[in-house]
Amino acid sequence: MHQQEAKRHRPTLQLPAVSVRPYFREMRTLSLLLLLLLHASLQLKCDKNTITAHIGGEFLLSCSYDTQLLLSNKYWCQGESKRTCKVLVDSEGKIGTSQWAHIIDARRRGLFVRVLGLQRKDSGVYWVGIDKPYADIMTSVNVVVTEVPVSKPQLRPLISLMEASTCQGGPVTVRCVCSRGSGVRYAWYRHTHPEDVLLQSSADLQLTCVSLQEDAQLYCSVSNAVSSERSETLRVTVITPAHTLCSYVVHMQDQAVYDCTVSTTARTTPPTTCHTTEEIQPDNHTETHPFLRAFTGVPLWYTMLRWGSFASLVIFICVFITCANVTDKHARKRRRRRRRRRDGIRGRPKSAC
Repeated sequence: MHQQEAKRHRPTLQLPAVSVRPYFREMRTLSLLLLLLLHASLQLKCDKNTITAHIGGEFLLSCSYDTQLLLSNKYWCQGESKRTCKVLVDSEGKIGTSQWAHIIDARRRGLFVRVLGLQRKDSGVYWVGIDKPYADIMTSVNVVVTEVPVSKPQLRPLISLMEASTCQGGPVTVRCVCSRGSGVRYAWYRHTHPEDVLLQSSADLQLTCVSLQEDAQLYCSVSNAVSSERSETLRVTVITPAHTLCSYVVHMQDQAVYDCTVSTTARTTPPTTCHTTEEIQPDNHTETHPFLRAFTGVPLWYTMLRWGSFASLVIFICVFITCANVTDKHARKRRRRRRRRRDGIRGRPKSAC
């Protein structure tokens, strides 16, 4: 009895009534939007969604579209939103013209967009669009324009090192040359321990007596936003340190090696006080023997081979001329015999029958 009364007086939990119609309405709308997007993506599709190119370069975008849109106008548009983007060029030439951007409608073979002479400001979002009543069909393309990677720099002295001007303390300017790259930044470093020291941020480095008080190893570094490279090491050997009349040698790749020791010795050697009273007579004796004459740089076997070839050629020409004369003489004799036979046959009397 008590259990039945407890069940009778137990409170019941009542849930509020929830209508499922708005939920189904939202799902249906969302599904409809997804189908529309899928249908639009099937009607216009490009081979790239993101394009990365270098400054000064170009790119070619290839797209395919539904054959029902063959007669529609196609355009290339720039902007974050497809509603507010700016049309740069279209296939019919009505909206915009550009000497850098070209759009080519090849009909059934597809749609092609080509952009030339890219700059950093050309980075951003673009749209390929096709005119359609009520809603254009558009697909986005992200274009990223980066710097051209730098190449390995080469070191070039502005004066010839073979002049040995450094042996008398003359300055030398070394130029850092980077043949490829955009937005290139130059810097010169000196090898030191524990880390290298920055000397200057320019392409040309001038070596002087003031800046060179000891041996040094230098190199040039080039960099931009996407890459960096460094040159071969330039070695400087200081022979005589000084502020004005120093002496040093520059060792550089692909440059001839010179020696300051000879130049310094010639510069510091005092003039001699001895005078020679004996007059030096020129040697007028000339050796005429072919095997005892001075060596002129041509080997003896080559000279003998050359003269032997010349003698063989002369002998061949003489033999050929002799044989030709003999053949001609025999031919004249044969012609003379034939002529005599013909004359004898004509002069012979005919016998009477």
